[in-house]
Amino acid sequence: MTDLFQSSSDRDLPEKGNETGPRPLADRLRPKSLAEVIGQQQVLGPEAPLGVMLSSNSLSSLVFWGPPGVGKTTIARLLADETDLKFIQISAIFTGVPELRKVFEAAKIRRANGQGTLLFVDEIHRFNKAQQDGFLPHMEDGTILLVGATTENPSFELNAAVLSRAQVLVLERLSLGDMELLAQRAEKELNRSLPLDGHAREALLEMADGDGRALLNLIEQVAAWKVDKKLDAEALSTRLMRRATKYDKSGEEHYNLISALHKSVRGSDPDAALYWFARMLTGGEDPRFLARRITRMAVEDIGLADPQAQAVCLQSWETYERLGSPEGELALAQAVTYLALAPKSNGAYVGYKAAMRAARETGSEPPPKHIRNAPTKLMEEQGYGKGYAYDHDAEDGFSGQNYFPDGMKRGVYYHPVERGFERELKRRLDYFVKLRSKRQGG
Repeated sequence: MTDLFQSSSDRDLPEKGNETGPRPLADRLRPKSLAEVIGQQQVLGPEAPLGVMLSSNSLSSLVFWGPPGVGKTTIARLLADETDLKFIQISAIFTGVPELRKVFEAAKIRRANGQGTLLFVDEIHRFNKAQQDGFLPHMEDGTILLVGATTENPSFELNAAVLSRAQVLVLERLSLGDMELLAQRAEKELNRSLPLDGHAREALLEMADGDGRALLNLIEQVAAWKVDKKLDAEALSTRLMRRATKYDKSGEEHYNLISALHKSVRGSDPDAALYWFARMLTGGEDPRFLARRITRMAVEDIGLADPQAQAVCLQSWETYERLGSPEGELALAQAVTYLALAPKSNGAYVGYKAAMRAARETGSEPPPKHIRNAPTKLMEEQGYGKGYAYDHDAEDGFSGQNYFPDGMKRGVYYHPVERGFERELKRRLDYFVKLRSKRQGG
């Protein structure tokens, strides 16, 4: 068995006669028990999923879903300690099918000798479908207890068969309170306080962006500085680079943020809309993607309540194309603000979807003959165009004829709202309904 598949506790032990070298602060502060884990009480608390599993001695296969640096690996290792299972760690990035076979064979031998195996698979979403399927028989017969870790949404990245045999537990980014506890624990381990004033200390915690490992790495850097007084936030920012914002332009975070932007616009909150718009830009999102989505919001959520909204979006998009970044982004921000404050209606959107459903249900029903053109004598003889009433010749410019297929019940799909310009459209629609009833009655 290669070192890659040994438990991490075995790998951490120095060889006899050798002195251990310097260890990173994150490694020295690794919790020794689940009680020492900071945060994640929604998973570890007495009434939380893992707490209940451990108290009832019924640990099942798990998938930890959460951002980096929140304790996925640590909790998996401590679960193995709590349940007397052999902890084996592999990474989906570096492990292929031959290596997996060796892991499963070793687990079978271990099981025959009376010991179970907790197989921790980091970045499990990087395994393809065939590799993921390879875990199933060994999960089902108890050869391994699988604990996977992923930063991606398991619903999109993991096979349904694996998900049906494992419970997904969501680990959250650490709060500022959690980060402060971690910082205090680090200061105790280092036996000295960080040379930062209150504002600088808070800035340091925010720089880590909810990542405990990143915070400990930053603390280790700050603690090594030789300074004669406490640094303020400005001095700290000149010495340390802020950690890049967590954002994956093609992953879960992308969809979370665009959803937040869209719902803030729909909810008429310009401040929240501008915030999420800025979050996406600072995360590296393509402004053209945002221009497209903003235009979609105008069509879907403002619609005919403010017909100008769509034009504002298209103009802002064109302005961005002419100016580029960063100047052109201001035009997009103005469009976001306009949409958030515009009257809202999805009447046309709902009407369109209802009409699409009706079109699918009625199949290939032909138009009534009176509204078909008759460019040939044969078609005229067949009654095409016969009885058509030219609306401009009718009283009020409205004939009230039926334009739906013969025998089809008249559909009502568009319901304008009493907001914005749609108030006027509703007034017109009600007027035509009355006229149609009058004409057809006559």
